[in-house]
Amino acid sequence: MPENQAVQPGTLALMILRTLEVLGPLHGYGVARRIEEVSKQKIQLNYGTLYPALLKLEQEGFIKAAWGQSENNRKAKYYSLTAAGKKRLAQEAREWRRTADLIAAFLAPREEVP
Repeated sequence: MPENQAVQPGTLALMILRTLEVLGPLHGYGVARRIEEVSKQKIQLNYGTLYPALLKLEQEGFIKAAWGQSENNRKAKYYSLTAAGKKRLAQEAREWRRTADLIAAFLAPREEVP
């Protein structure tokens, strides 16, 4: 059984935006399952974590929502990326890559300088 990992602050929005960019419009359950799939089940999202993040992204104009029918004929809210969301995703991705590179530099084995 894989060990669950907490979602780092500021990363859930990036995961949601990237998921919608790659897969197109999805309902919340689909977003959660995709994030869990990509993380190899290390991240398990619950409604109390996911839906406030979706609502915040919608209020900020980065995603939009529309009601539709799910695969099992239930009414579901589908989320999709907006133009502002695409810009935000690109910006966030650049910032996370810079941060990851910086941390990697500190964690890389180095010879000590006398």
